[in-house]
Amino acid sequence: MVQSRTHNCGELRIGDAGKKVRICGWLENLREVGAELAFAIVRDFYGTTQVVLETPELIAEMKAINKESTVAVDGVVRERASKNPKLPTGDIEVVPESIELLGRCRFNELPFQINRSREADEATRLKYRFLDLRNPEVKNNILLRCNVVSAIRKSMTEHGFTEITTPILTVSSPEGARDYLVPSRNHPGKFYALPQSPQQFKQLLMASGIDRYFQIAPCFRDEDARADRSPGEFYQMDMEMSFATQEDVFAVIEDVLPPIFEQFGIYNRASKAPFKRIPFTEAMEKYGSDKPDLRIKLEIKNATELLANCGLPAFDSANIYAVIAPECSMARKAVDKLAADVEVQTAEKMYWFRVDENGEVVGGISKFVAPIKDKVVAELGLNNGDMVALSANTQKLAAQKTAGVIRTKLGASDDRYIDRECYEFCWIVDFPMYEIGEESGELEFCHNPFSMPNGGLEILKKAAAGEVDPLTILAYQYDLVCNGVELSSGAVRNHEPDIMLEAFKLVRLGEDDVKAKFPAMYNAFCYGAPPHAGIAPGVDRMVMLLAGEDSIREIIPFPMNKNAQDMMMGAPGEVTQKQLDELHIAVTAHEDE
Repeated sequence: MVQSRTHNCGELRIGDAGKKVRICGWLENLREVGAELAFAIVRDFYGTTQVVLETPELIAEMKAINKESTVAVDGVVRERASKNPKLPTGDIEVVPESIELLGRCRFNELPFQINRSREADEATRLKYRFLDLRNPEVKNNILLRCNVVSAIRKSMTEHGFTEITTPILTVSSPEGARDYLVPSRNHPGKFYALPQSPQQFKQLLMASGIDRYFQIAPCFRDEDARADRSPGEFYQMDMEMSFATQEDVFAVIEDVLPPIFEQFGIYNRASKAPFKRIPFTEAMEKYGSDKPDLRIKLEIKNATELLANCGLPAFDSANIYAVIAPECSMARKAVDKLAADVEVQTAEKMYWFRVDENGEVVGGISKFVAPIKDKVVAELGLNNGDMVALSANTQKLAAQKTAGVIRTKLGASDDRYIDRECYEFCWIVDFPMYEIGEESGELEFCHNPFSMPNGGLEILKKAAAGEVDPLTILAYQYDLVCNGVELSSGAVRNHEPDIMLEAFKLVRLGEDDVKAKFPAMYNAFCYGAPPHAGIAPGVDRMVMLLAGEDSIREIIPFPMNKNAQDMMMGAPGEVTQKQLDELHIAVTAHEDE
């Protein structure tokens, strides 16, 4: 018995027939059959139960109650004459002796039908999220999240990890995204920052002698929303290991995640250890992405030498990559849509041609390919019926990325090209340590500034002396990818102060800068830190994959919209002048106002 209930709305069965019970829940529906017969559906967290009303008085009493009001029904369980095998409670019904209104819904019209709330527009769903969550389909995603987190905690504890919570109010740190800042009342002009990740704290725990750490960590980044990224806050299964190598991290993740995906996922197949390992350069060359969906059987091919001189102006001095779709039956209209979708996503054109049943090249850029048809067919291994989609750009990486988008879209278009019913994991390894920033045009860290370079201090000194191109330095960094979704980034950490200083020197940060930006970590490492490594798979993305959802907002209890607004609570909102004065903040008008 829970509170005033004898049973919940999902547990009564035929064996309970004859019992006096009290159930409580929301009035989902009322269906009148005649003057003296009606059926009500009462729903709670656990399920639904049918209540049969067989007197005009009880029918009138229930009709006076708006849908989605909360009610209590006292009555007797009996076997249903017309059973519903689709429901766990479909063999029984409750004949009420009394009905009690517990919480009235004061509106005759709801913003949406509860069981069809997912068909409503997103703004309405987010504004009335408390109603949206009453939909069992929506609620089940939240329960899935709960069960997955519980399973992760259990498995990590069994692997010898200690759960430790790290601070939420900390200092601003240059970790790649914009910080959320919190003004300090007691220290005018100074700010806390919400952590983009527990990165520094977990490394400090390693220096503190904690051997294996983990937590389900809240992280905060002022980023724009995407289908697989929620603006504002997200959660990750953060872990770090002392005296560990990349192999140690891989072994733990490959032991923890597959059973969870097999148990809770909509597919019951997941990659077994060891996961496939793909160097970054190979991933870009074969798949056009550093988060390839390995369920797709297609690969991209470098066709630069083959097609550079075919006469098509766009191919002059360009890097050209081809995606071959075997026995492609895609109609011309579908090909045009594919090309348009690729251009919208990449701002790059897609080129194409087809080999017809007679072995001739037709469609698209076929007139440029026809003179060298035999060579193209031989080198690309084409058969009659194959279609070839191509990307071209003077920048190699841009051409690869466009081909990667083509590969993904082509793969999803035909079941022959993809095995949809499984979870395919892989590791992307050997990332470049540095890159040229798109905005700055200068050398920047490619991934994580706290990663150990492959080659250690020696390779960094050679780069500083001009003997080695910094862009060729690889790092012990790795990404965990599943079905084309990046679940996590991780790395073997740079735990030596000398290596840290040399690494930051290449991005124009001197010793004083490092000491000022990372004082605790630098000082801790000067006291002897163990070699350590870690990773942090995203919980939200993981549950999104397990639930088979396309949007991450479907598995977050109270998500923001794509503009980082909480439509239900009205955040961000205004505050009083008194609050601003206490925090020593003056709000100035925006230029657009």
